[in-house]
Amino acid sequence: MRSRARAVAAVLLGAALAACSVSVGGPDAGQDAGPDSGSASGPTSGPGPSGSAPATPAAPAASPSSATAPAPGAVAIRDFVFEPANFTVRPGAVVTVRNADTVDHTLTAQDRSFDTGTIAPGASATFTAPARPGASSYLCTLHHFMRGILTVS
Repeated sequence: MRSRARAVAAVLLGAALAACSVSVGGPDAGQDAGPDSGSASGPTSGPGPSGSAPATPAAPAASPSSATAPAPGAVAIRDFVFEPANFTVRPGAVVTVRNADTVDHTLTAQDRSFDTGTIAPGASATFTAPARPGASSYLCTLHHFMRGILTVS
């Protein structure tokens, strides 16, 4: 179980580093930082190697979730992480949740206004987003450290 927690921590750290490297700026500042925004090895222009370490981490800055991000209105569960954890849908949208992990999970609103029920590994489930705009915190009822926010707008 500790090795799984370490793996989750490593994924979260990678995502945090990716967010930092995108928000710092540099030669590509102001450009879309999505998964199709350039090569995984960093900028292709700018000063050549100076013998010093780069200021931001070279890419694996693209986290596992950005390389395989689900379509809008879809969430994947992989390695005990919701991908994406925070997302926005329209009122009443149907959201598909795919469990790409090796154990059962749920995606359940804290206030129980939506719930997928238990999703077996390799299976999918859907729920309908609330009809009113606003933010709803959610979690996996089987693994309470798995959390996210659904925004309806």
